[in-house]
Amino acid sequence: MDFAKLMSAHIKKGKETTPAATSAEKKYLKRSELEAQRQAAYRAEQEAAEKAKTDRLAKKRKAEDEEAAKEEERREKRQRLAEESKRRREEEAEEEERRRRKRLGLPELPPKSKDGEEDGAPVPEDEDIADEELVAKLRALDEPATLFGEAHKQRLRRYKKLLAAANLKASMTSGPIPTTLALVPEADMKVSPVVPKDKAGRQFLYRQLASYFTMVLREWSVTLSLRDPEVKASYQGKQAHASMLQALENMRPLFKKLETFDLADSLLEPVVEIVHAAQERRYVHANDGYLRLSIGKAAWPIGVTMVGIHERSAREKLHESDKGAAHIMSDESTRKWLQSIKRCLSFAQTRWPPEDQLQLMG
Repeated sequence: MDFAKLMSAHIKKGKETTPAATSAEKKYLKRSELEAQRQAAYRAEQEAAEKAKTDRLAKKRKAEDEEAAKEEERREKRQRLAEESKRRREEEAEEEERRRRKRLGLPELPPKSKDGEEDGAPVPEDEDIADEELVAKLRALDEPATLFGEAHKQRLRRYKKLLAAANLKASMTSGPIPTTLALVPEADMKVSPVVPKDKAGRQFLYRQLASYFTMVLREWSVTLSLRDPEVKASYQGKQAHASMLQALENMRPLFKKLETFDLADSLLEPVVEIVHAAQERRYVHANDGYLRLSIGKAAWPIGVTMVGIHERSAREKLHESDKGAAHIMSDESTRKWLQSIKRCLSFAQTRWPPEDQLQLMG
């Protein structure tokens, strides 16, 4: 075989398989062209990242909206269930009341209107007020003439509540602790050591107790206000003023009980004993009454109270009655006003000292 022909055929085959170089391709690139390509690639990368971030935020917002819609639906469902349960309980209570009235031969329940008022109980004519006059009276009290959706009956009820609150405020005393009890003069403050049994006597006793504690608190406040400015600015002076304010605040629950005539005999009798002894300037006896009232005479076991299977003979005395109970451990409110009574006794013996120095508390 001819070698020359073989080589020429091989060279011709190689030329046919090699692609022709296009004239558009450049062998060399400028630096500005490279920078433009880099910036284009960077912008494409930033656009892709921004698009991915937008897609993530859109998915998150969509998930939050779906969760909020589900939560709102659950809340509405709970509210509907609560309203349905309340309505069912009211219907059952009303049905039970109807059965009870029918069993006892009482008249039927009057139907209720939409706002919950009983149509069978209209406003009496002597208590009703014309609408124009009612609006004028409300405006005289610096109150809005009409609230949203308010009817004449509701407006009249609001006016009566405002009038009752104003009358209550006007009837309250201007002492350290304002009270609705009519305070008695100092000459009538002397309480009897025996608690009366009749209603009128007990009400007068409540007025005497309120008057006495009001007098002590007022004198305490006046005494502290008459001190020298240096004493007031000192640490002891500030502590004394804080103690007076704390006693004043803690005595409010006692005054509320006196106003409602709701003080139990187990508390009323020792308080009367303390006040009676303090008025006679027998402060040691008053302190003894305070200790019996606060700590009591009940057994206070220390340590082990049962060491075997048999109860001791005195164990049942721990909870026999409330006569010797420790009222200072009853509740926090009782403990506070009992402590305030003790502070009032401490001030009273300095304001009204006893003739016998042995009657001074330690």
